[in-house]
Amino acid sequence: MAGASPVSLSVAVANAGSMGALGALLTAPAAIRAWVEEFRSHSSGPLQLNLWIPDPPPLRDAPAEQRLREFLSTWGPPVPESAGDTALPDFAAQCEALLDLAPTAVSSIMGVFPPAFVTRLKQRGIAWFATATTLAEAVTARDAGADAIIAQGYEAGGHRGSFDPSAAERQCVGLFALVPRLADHIDLPILAAGGIGDGRGVAAALTLGASAALIGTAFLRCPEARTHPAWTAALDQLEPEATTLTRAFSGRLGRAIATDYVKASAAPGSPPPAPYPVQRGLTAAMKEAAAARGDHHRMQVWAGQSAAMAKPIPAAEVVNRIWDDAKALLG
Repeated sequence: MAGASPVSLSVAVANAGSMGALGALLTAPAAIRAWVEEFRSHSSGPLQLNLWIPDPPPLRDAPAEQRLREFLSTWGPPVPESAGDTALPDFAAQCEALLDLAPTAVSSIMGVFPPAFVTRLKQRGIAWFATATTLAEAVTARDAGADAIIAQGYEAGGHRGSFDPSAAERQCVGLFALVPRLADHIDLPILAAGGIGDGRGVAAALTLGASAALIGTAFLRCPEARTHPAWTAALDQLEPEATTLTRAFSGRLGRAIATDYVKASAAPGSPPPAPYPVQRGLTAAMKEAAAARGDHHRMQVWAGQSAAMAKPIPAAEVVNRIWDDAKALLG
């Protein structure tokens, strides 16, 4: 949920009895500290902080990027040649900030944490939730020292957590198949993520062997989420098939609303996306201009397949409704 996890949402969720979270991929260490300090000034509830495992430096292709810039300039402002030279916060410094802040848990996506960092997490008593999209990834995470496995079904909104970015399209396992598969072979708590938007989904996940559920899209219409109005409007009654997996925004595979731009990017003859994070830099101007205009068809509008379950109600009410309904179903 990087870019969509304001403090206000996590405070409301944690104070309702669940766990707050920050997707810290794009957040510098000082800003992570400031976020956590603000959270703790309003809540004593549990908190998890999430980081991506860095990819190797991308292979650049200047002629391909030129074709992409020309294509993207038909969807937004002209894209400067330097746009692909995007930089991410220092991962090692982010890890140090997480250790200093000692949240309830840290979570990973796109791979596993370095062994030295895992050792220090355990010394600090910080749990590690590792995202996996297949059994093989879950085994790798378990063997690396994870305390729990986040089973990410392909229904999930946002980026796929595949360890191998080139295999993401081939490894699209639904949550109802993934959770029992992991539960049968991994002796760790399984946390179900992807396509869960109400108590029925939570009850089903727990019945299939999960110990908890992670929910994202269902909170995007809550006032505390401060989601762009055009994004929230696009989520209203969104059909599952109106979302799609795409690399058009970042170069990494993720599930978003099938907007005009996303469909055009996938059309025959369109230039293929650049690798992550080059594509993210190339699309930045388009996304910024679209947000200013309120044009969701050119914005980065992630959405899981259960987006229609999202309601414009307070986050605490979402938490309580989901858990009350799940308990009733579970007896």
